[in-house]
Amino acid sequence: MHTSDRLVDLRNKMSEIGVDACIIPSGDPHLSEYPSEHWKVREWISGFTGSAGTVVVTMEEAGLWTDSRYYLQAEEELDLHCIQLFRDGEKGVPSITEWLCEVLMPGSRVAINGQTVSVSFLRKLTRELRSSQIRVDANLSLAEDSWENRPALPENTVYLHDDKLAGASRTEKLDLVRKLMKRDGVSHYITGALDEIAWLLNMRGNDVAFNPVFHAFMIVEHSFVKLFINPHKLTAQIARKLDADDIRVSLYENFESHVREIPDEATVMLDPDRINSTVYSILSPKSNKIEGLSYIAALKARKNETEIANIKQTLVNDGVAMVKFLKWIEDNVPGGKISEISAAARLKAFRAEQPGFVGESFRTISGYAGHGAIVHYSVSTESDVQLKPEGLYLVDSGGQYHTGTTDITRTVALGPFPEQARRDYTLVLKGHISLARAIVPHGTRGVQLDVYARQAMWREGLNYGHGTGHGIGYFLNVHEGPQSIRPDNSFVIEPGMVCSNEPGLYRTGHYGIRIENLILAKVSKETEFGTYLEFETMTLCPIDKTLIDKTMLTEEEINWLNNYHRQVYDSLAPKLDEEHLNWLKEKTTEL
Repeated sequence: MHTSDRLVDLRNKMSEIGVDACIIPSGDPHLSEYPSEHWKVREWISGFTGSAGTVVVTMEEAGLWTDSRYYLQAEEELDLHCIQLFRDGEKGVPSITEWLCEVLMPGSRVAINGQTVSVSFLRKLTRELRSSQIRVDANLSLAEDSWENRPALPENTVYLHDDKLAGASRTEKLDLVRKLMKRDGVSHYITGALDEIAWLLNMRGNDVAFNPVFHAFMIVEHSFVKLFINPHKLTAQIARKLDADDIRVSLYENFESHVREIPDEATVMLDPDRINSTVYSILSPKSNKIEGLSYIAALKARKNETEIANIKQTLVNDGVAMVKFLKWIEDNVPGGKISEISAAARLKAFRAEQPGFVGESFRTISGYAGHGAIVHYSVSTESDVQLKPEGLYLVDSGGQYHTGTTDITRTVALGPFPEQARRDYTLVLKGHISLARAIVPHGTRGVQLDVYARQAMWREGLNYGHGTGHGIGYFLNVHEGPQSIRPDNSFVIEPGMVCSNEPGLYRTGHYGIRIENLILAKVSKETEFGTYLEFETMTLCPIDKTLIDKTMLTEEEINWLNNYHRQVYDSLAPKLDEEHLNWLKEKTTEL
């Protein structure tokens, strides 16, 4: 069925019940960044496959709002005759609510499925539309109901994540949560975030591509935990272990009825950014509600000593896979038989050789030439192109290992390249090094760190439209909050947090440049002026020196790069054969 036919069906349903507009977000009831196939409703109706975007349908028009990472992708995937692209964040582009206030009359009714949006989102939406006398109905699932042959929810079995790998048992983690509950006078703590539940219970699954999580909800009380999950996903062994830890299993679909049964005198803690609005709406209006950052989100963002040690070893193994891949690219591109798809497949194969490999942490961004300028480019059989011995190739990839999650981007020259690319690449590298070398007082926030990576580009009137860094999970989601390094993140960076460092620069139709490593926040020093943090670069892989204009680098920047390459060589050398060792030695010589 074509997009236009799907929109016709949806509009017929809207007309039948008197709805003037329907908002279709990207989320699921767990507000996942990457939902399972069952919940890819926005993708089904629009054809746009990016991870971030919202479709709005009225009786006459339809639009997709997405950010700068996906502008080019959306142009290629949308049927622009049916759905208009709104480049969210660009000057003069209306927000969803501004647009609805323009095209709808006072008294109009807007439908949205409250299960797929956060409490915070729905509050903001309702407030902004109320000013134009437009009513929001969050109890409708019109788009979902229009989807014939919709994929079923996955039924995959969950498995245990060993306590020795986690660095703490589930009972130890529960003790930490309950101490916070006691501190705040909380009797019930509700979470539906899949990575939070997996982290707390030391369990993993494969209900969502690239993310080792499983569908469940959870209510933590002081004497027991209620876990809402389809029981057949649990082995008898896991069920016994959960029972021994006072974790009571109920049916996944019974979660909302249990929320309704929470007593009026309860004090309930929930995160308005991480719990869907339907859950909030069915809580007793008499119960005391405490809103704040999810306890688990804050706890799991700070990696413990075991997790940090395992991540470092994982990044050694991941670095070996990357060295093999980059050498393979260099050796085989001149033969003319490598494409974006075959390169991504070969990289996965190199990772699969490493100990503890489970799968990729996201779909590899394998972008040659102009495709590299599409920030979240997703290669398909239709878009696949051959890699030629000229220009730039950008590869952003990662692995899921039992001992950690990885995410790395390298941009390499495959042969002759435009001189402008050398300057652009060096500016990106300067930003990367600036953040890697930063020393900041404790209390510094992501928005403040973001400036370090952009300064060199800003001086030249250049910029990039995505964040500089995101938190990363421990054998969990590759994007993890609450911390990130971007212009709109106000969370404090704490010791033990792992973030990406990935400034970039993109020339539409020509090339994209991004250099990404993972960095660990750690205490640098304590003085009479307070505690200071520094960042340890954990990723181990050479940075292409052929693209660097050395005259643009300071002595400190050159020293950083040389020291980094020395560390890369020393860490990876013991795991490489002579052929790859010689290649790495040449790639890590001093600049």
